Amino acid sequence: MSYAVIKTGGKQYRVSKGDTLDIEKLDVEEGKAITFDEVLLVVDGEKVKLGSPKVKAKVKAKVVSQFRGEKIKVGRYRRRKRHHKVMGHRQYLTKVEITGIEHV
Repeated sequence: MSYAVIKTGGKQYRVSKGDTLDIEKLDVEEGKAITFDEVLLVVDGEKVKLGSPKVKAKVKAKVVSQFRGEKIKVGRYRRRKRHHKVMGHRQYLTKVEITGIEHV
């Protein structure tokens, strides 16, 4: 089984062909193909290529949809001050499907 570790949106993801994952928003239309160039690790069976910091490989993906994540509630409370505040946040996300891993 082959897989790769990519970096996007300040986070690292372990991906293999056929995976779908939710990443931070990318400015790409639905149905378009994208390429991730920041590949940190590629494993192909027994062969392991570890980059320092990157490997000469590309991970190709297709944008499935653009959406917003679930609401996260953030609360502040200051005791003895009668201060209580609740705020919410919804992150913009992109759902991508990995179509292939190309390594040299």
